[in-house]
Amino acid sequence: MRILTFCLLFLLSFTGARAQVPTGISWNTDLVQALQQAKATNKPVLAVFSGSDWCKPCIMLKQEVFDKPEFAQFAKDRFVLARFDFPRSKKNKLSGEQTKVNEQAAAQLNKEGAFPLVVLLSPEGKVLAKTGYRPGGVAAYDAYLTQLLTTK
Repeated sequence: MRILTFCLLFLLSFTGARAQVPTGISWNTDLVQALQQAKATNKPVLAVFSGSDWCKPCIMLKQEVFDKPEFAQFAKDRFVLARFDFPRSKKNKLSGEQTKVNEQAAAQLNKEGAFPLVVLLSPEGKVLAKTGYRPGGVAAYDAYLTQLLTTK
């Protein structure tokens, strides 16, 4: 097993591919389930609408903030996370069922079709704030989210 792991790591480094660091957080892909979890835990929902394979600011937000272990640490006790992706490439196509769930979430929270869109919701489903990509990395974004929640 160790040899297999070593070979895989060697191949990944040789080809220039990067393994993604596991963040230890999970993202809901259903708004109804996210809101149920939010009510049960009395945490706000952080819902993200993205175009993962075509929207440059969406990709940057994911790479600079959401994929970082520091964000996972910040978010794990503060938010119920939900992600609704709208990829365009055939290779990234979602199932028909997931596409429908994402479209329902967008009809409720992202009528404007803004990407990226981050929506903070109360556990009862009330929109507390809407925002998008902001430069500055994970620390600046975490501070900004905290600020948004304290002003509500």
